[in-house]
Amino acid sequence: MAKIGGFPRFRPRRLRLLKAVRDLVAETRLDPSNFILPIFVNDNVDRPVETKTLEGHYYYPPQSPELVNFMLKTMDLGIRAFLIFGIPSSKDYHGGQAWSRDGVVQKALRFLRKELGGRPVIFTDLCLCGYTDHGHCGLPVNSRRGTIIDNDSTLEIYAKIAVSQAEAGADFIAPSGMMDGQVKVIREALDNSGFTDVGIMSYSAKYASAFYGPFRGVMDSTPRFSDRRSYQMDPRNAWEALKEILADVEEGADIVMVKPALAYLDIIRLVKEHVPYVPLVAYNVSGEYMLLRKAAELGIIDGETAVLEVLTAIARAGADMIITYHALEAAELIRSGRVPF
Repeated sequence: MAKIGGFPRFRPRRLRLLKAVRDLVAETRLDPSNFILPIFVNDNVDRPVETKTLEGHYYYPPQSPELVNFMLKTMDLGIRAFLIFGIPSSKDYHGGQAWSRDGVVQKALRFLRKELGGRPVIFTDLCLCGYTDHGHCGLPVNSRRGTIIDNDSTLEIYAKIAVSQAEAGADFIAPSGMMDGQVKVIREALDNSGFTDVGIMSYSAKYASAFYGPFRGVMDSTPRFSDRRSYQMDPRNAWEALKEILADVEEGADIVMVKPALAYLDIIRLVKEHVPYVPLVAYNVSGEYMLLRKAAELGIIDGETAVLEVLTAIARAGADMIITYHALEAAELIRSGRVPF
């Protein structure tokens, strides 16, 4: 390294000395407008009830003033986007409540549009696992290989769910079942029903992960038999994720997703480098959320700093948007200026 008078000419620490300077030259910036907050509406409650497996998050009745007030508070902090999940009053083999006009998500959407108009951007999760009595994301059928999840009959149901959610007021449909061809079928169903302006945020690279446990407890969606490895992605594969992403883009996805986030930062980077022209969202999932929360409760880590560090890492890897259960907490820290770096 070149020296003048025996001292190094190049001193990176000059740009680290003051926080104001660090902020000026920061390469990655978190903003609440890039967060998407999951919300759980539940047909079995008549008031907000904290979930047991996802601490700090609540079930809301689908038509409750408390839900509206919560969303208004969240929007005041700069978060404008929400991902709605539904817990129905009853379940069956086909998951019929998922596309019912009186389904829990549909009721919530109509109510929220009446109360809030177009202010929030509302994404609706499209899947069957929370609505079926078997807990799978598609329809089980018997085959020569035993019981399998049938791809094509499931797609017919996905199309009905998508149209039902669009009719109720969704801005984006978010298919999470990892069925082959799901984006194409949903796009055609929406277009044929006149919902050409309703977008699709596809769970494109959704891995068969151990980090979904708390969410499955909230949704009561753990499979009653076998697992989801025959349709969710193998954690050992990276290039396969790119194949899934490109297929969804070709089929009409407006936004693509990598899920989970922390154990798959390399996948986020891979997708952003090879498909930079499509908005990319990363889902910072329930197990990742609870690991930080429990570690903070035990005093092992500084929880506030860890939350912002994790979300910054996800954004730095290439995510344009982050679905996270930390959204409200992170937005409060950012707005208050309590950012430690």
